[in-house]
Amino acid sequence: MQEVLHQLGIAARNSGASTGNDWAEGNGKVITSFSPVDGKKIAEVNLCTEDAYEQVIGTAEKAFIEWRTWPSPKRGDIVRQIGDELRKNKEALGKLVSYEMGKSLQEGYGEVQEMIDICDFALGLSRQLHGLTMHSERPGHRMYEQWHPLGIVAVISAFNFPVAVWSWNAMLAWVCGDVIVWKPSEKTPLCAVACQKIIAKVFKQNNVPEGVCNLVVGERDSGERISNDKRIPLVSATGSTRMGKAVGAAVGARLGRSLLELGGNNAIIISKDADLEMALVGCLFGAVGTAGQRCTTTRRLIIHEDVYDQFKTKLVNAYKQLRIGNPLEEKNHVGPLIDKDAVQSYLNAIEKCKAEGGIFIVEGNVMDGQGFESGCYVRPCIAEVQPNYQIVQNETFAPILYLLKYKNFEEAISIQNGVPQGLSSSIMTLNLREAEQFLSSNGSDCGIANVNIGTSGAEIGGAFGGEKETGGGRESGSDAWRIYMRRQTNTINYSTSLPLAQGIRFDL
Repeated sequence: MQEVLHQLGIAARNSGASTGNDWAEGNGKVITSFSPVDGKKIAEVNLCTEDAYEQVIGTAEKAFIEWRTWPSPKRGDIVRQIGDELRKNKEALGKLVSYEMGKSLQEGYGEVQEMIDICDFALGLSRQLHGLTMHSERPGHRMYEQWHPLGIVAVISAFNFPVAVWSWNAMLAWVCGDVIVWKPSEKTPLCAVACQKIIAKVFKQNNVPEGVCNLVVGERDSGERISNDKRIPLVSATGSTRMGKAVGAAVGARLGRSLLELGGNNAIIISKDADLEMALVGCLFGAVGTAGQRCTTTRRLIIHEDVYDQFKTKLVNAYKQLRIGNPLEEKNHVGPLIDKDAVQSYLNAIEKCKAEGGIFIVEGNVMDGQGFESGCYVRPCIAEVQPNYQIVQNETFAPILYLLKYKNFEEAISIQNGVPQGLSSSIMTLNLREAEQFLSSNGSDCGIANVNIGTSGAEIGGAFGGEKETGGGRESGSDAWRIYMRRQTNTINYSTSLPLAQGIRFDL
């Protein structure tokens, strides 16, 4: 790992405030990043102080004045070069993601690949930031709309995807002409420091103004400072619903914009007409991938009564074959939770489920012994529950899977939609009518609805996000770029008179 840290420019102690190539002196509170893989210390980071924050924001404001004048295709070419640099560092950065966060090595590589993919997407987008032309009711007039950059876009990211979700925001915002201030999770600060160094190199080579890419590593107070800062027109925040409500309220109070990607409580409906072998694969990865720490993790299986026992048996047998251990070893399926607080949340959820009457058909426990010294490894578990259990209404960021039984399609949809969250959903069925009904307006109420694939594993080409307590935000593909810009309607009069709209006359 030392070789990886050296390649990425990670020192024993790192500054947590940067405007690009300029790093603030390390005089803030020191936090230490420990790996949940083995419990070992990776490196230290000085948190961004209030003075350093003011320096970052001031530099970002100045950078925006110049950056917005660069033609969008030129900004897109800078993002293309970032993608090339990420390709060179994919192995090293992927290993750091895996080691600092605890996800499998393949998922670490996959997360960096998402960054590369969004760079490619943003490059093409840089030549397609188009508005509409409208016909005017007044003769000799032309109407059209265009899009302008907002200014500073703050990105508050979560530990479970320490680099990818930030890049979804950053790459699109940059081609739109915005500048970025990034507050990463204090649980995975080194991944952010590494990204800042990679991108700073590209920016320096292209004389990009200092302050287009900014980093502020901090704790909760830093997020509150960003949310209340009137100089930041858009705050994109990924995390818990509780956090999102606080950010949304603070930003809304100053009439700013917020893009919220919050909790998920995702379900897969297993139809009696499902291909059960295919369904098993989707359910298994969805439930235990990233140790249940994805916002798109499958937390509920809604299974038709005719295939319930059959599928339950398949699932229990599959869980017996899961290998838990060091995620950097490709043979292992499940790595650790992020920290011991997450482990305690897992244990609390199990106890609450049992107290409500849940029956565990695969028991959960904390792993101990050789290879589990960090105390962050837990066994994925399965419980049979009822839809009205309170614990089923909540999202626990851990590999706990709830099984529910249904009789007819309407009941399945009611159970699927009967939670406060609305991120991702799936149905496993070979019945065309069921599939189409699931995707209709009276089907899934989630922002993502899939047929014959799981709830986890979105591609960057489609807009990502959900409804209800998931926050309503959309990131990444489709027309998600519009949130990073302001719309302007323009009317040009090229006639020799000045008629008013709606036929109004104002003669002297």
